[in-house]
Amino acid sequence: MTELATVCVLGSVNMDLTLRVEELPAPGATVLATSAMPAPGGKGANQAVAAARAGASVQFIGAVGSDGAAPMLRSHLADNNVGLDGLVEVDGPSGMATITVEDSGENCIVVAPGANTTFTLDEKVHKDIICSHDVLLCQLEIPVRVALTAARWAAEAGKQFVLNASPVPERSPDLAELAFRASVVVVNETEARSWLYPSRHLVTTLGDEGSRYRSPQGQITVPSYPVRPLDTTGAGDVFAGVLAAWWPQGAETALRRANVAGALATLRAGAGNCAPTGARIELSLKGS
Repeated sequence: MTELATVCVLGSVNMDLTLRVEELPAPGATVLATSAMPAPGGKGANQAVAAARAGASVQFIGAVGSDGAAPMLRSHLADNNVGLDGLVEVDGPSGMATITVEDSGENCIVVAPGANTTFTLDEKVHKDIICSHDVLLCQLEIPVRVALTAARWAAEAGKQFVLNASPVPERSPDLAELAFRASVVVVNETEARSWLYPSRHLVTTLGDEGSRYRSPQGQITVPSYPVRPLDTTGAGDVFAGVLAAWWPQGAETALRRANVAGALATLRAGAGNCAPTGARIELSLKGS
């Protein structure tokens, strides 16, 4: 069996409240939810869990608050074999998100970042964690300056840096440097229209059309794995986590597995617990 990369994930961890509705409400409208489900989530945590379930050795760097949600968030990561050496606790609330999902599987998300935007990196602790892993994976639900510090450390150590540019923040010199330092930038189609920085290596997820990789050597499109989605909420996070775990094995190899993992993630409700195992990914690849 191929040995996957060791991955350090720097990012957000939230307590999610997922609401199921028949249709997403129009502006000014009120609708009744058919169900409500609280569960751990956050882009960083979701991606860390996805990489770990795929078979990678994973450490998570991020922050929880000093509230009742923190123990559940810690347990969720630990139960999924994600290392917590870089997780810190800060005063105030943990991150929270409300996710509204309609029957088609489409969703809209509102995030209250809480602890995710108040923590800072400790060079004595976090630099060693980053530099001891093959790949650094970041998203942008954390401050750009925090991600940039980590990216600089990764570059000093010759590590690969996967940047999931989601959500796309306002333009800034720090964001420009972050984009420059990325080994590969991952965006969806909506984010791609807002991502204004040149990226030598760019992966764009295309929903049910698969994913596209553009590099100085050319462009490849990898088709999707066909499923009937129940909930698309965590699919992009699962894609990014699995892509990072497989990235050192080559772009096409990583994209094929990330496509399958992202598709399988849509078959389960909720973002934090939808990632498939590595065995399930490989089995699905053989059957496709």
